[in-house]
Amino acid sequence: MSNIRITKQFSFETGHALYGYDGKCKNVHGHSYKLSVTVIGSPITDRSNVKFGMVIDFSDLKKIVKEEIVDQFDHATVFNQTTPHIELANELKNRGHHVILVDYQPTSENMVVDFAERIKNRLPVGISLFSLKLQETESSFAEWYASDNL
Repeated sequence: MSNIRITKQFSFETGHALYGYDGKCKNVHGHSYKLSVTVIGSPITDRSNVKFGMVIDFSDLKKIVKEEIVDQFDHATVFNQTTPHIELANELKNRGHHVILVDYQPTSENMVVDFAERIKNRLPVGISLFSLKLQETESSFAEWYASDNL
């Protein structure tokens, strides 16, 4: 049976700041992110299976990405926990804001690596993460490919 790639797209709003950066992105700001998730596998051949002919049900993929990424990052602010931004993060948390502390600089490049790990760990047997595309602006994005990370 052929391997087929399935892609589902997601959108979410997230704020961040890049500590130590020499441009405007050192300031707290936000993006309307678009995430494209592509998995690869063979369609189910068991005619008695309700998912017959599918690599993965789009709703199953949606559930994984929604729980691991969208529900956590949407309308959150992401800071690197190893920088002085921790003080701002704690103040925002104390005021009821949704803050995510990560151990990396929250660039699109690092976020897409984090997202890949989160999604890979949840995929069913026989389904592999093929690629992710995290679009930060209309003209700027980071991509992660499994084949580049063997």
